[in-house]
Amino acid sequence: MNLKALTTALTLVTTLAAGLAHAQAVDVRDAWVRAAVPGQKATGAFMKITARDGARLVGSSSPAAGVTEVHEMKMDGDVMRMRAVGVLDLPAGKTVELKPGGYHLMLMDLKGPLGKDSTVPLTLVFRDAKGVESRLALQLPVGMAAPDQHKH
Repeated sequence: MNLKALTTALTLVTTLAAGLAHAQAVDVRDAWVRAAVPGQKATGAFMKITARDGARLVGSSSPAAGVTEVHEMKMDGDVMRMRAVGVLDLPAGKTVELKPGGYHLMLMDLKGPLGKDSTVPLTLVFRDAKGVESRLALQLPVGMAAPDQHKH
């Protein structure tokens, strides 16, 4: 192997290792996507995200949707409004909950129905304080409510 090829290979390994280390520094728990019926064009994804050293959620994507965005629900006078937010801050060591009625991910321009008990691939894109981006690929269960909120 020549020096240029070795340098390129080492750079690739270092980049992958840095991305893996950063991805492991972000913990995602209790993630799920609300089921969507045929003809429905949007749904929400919800989860709890904790970034050990702090980060920002700067993007997301899913092959199940044409567009994914972080949205926020908040009161504007007496009216609950939803708006897209460009990035979501994840303070170091604090859990940020994406939930119905608050911050959440919108999956829009759905490619088809998302049936209960199926899964949806979702990739989250994070940026740390140094500007390093990493991706975290997830498989989210689809349901009518959070997996831990079983109705009896």
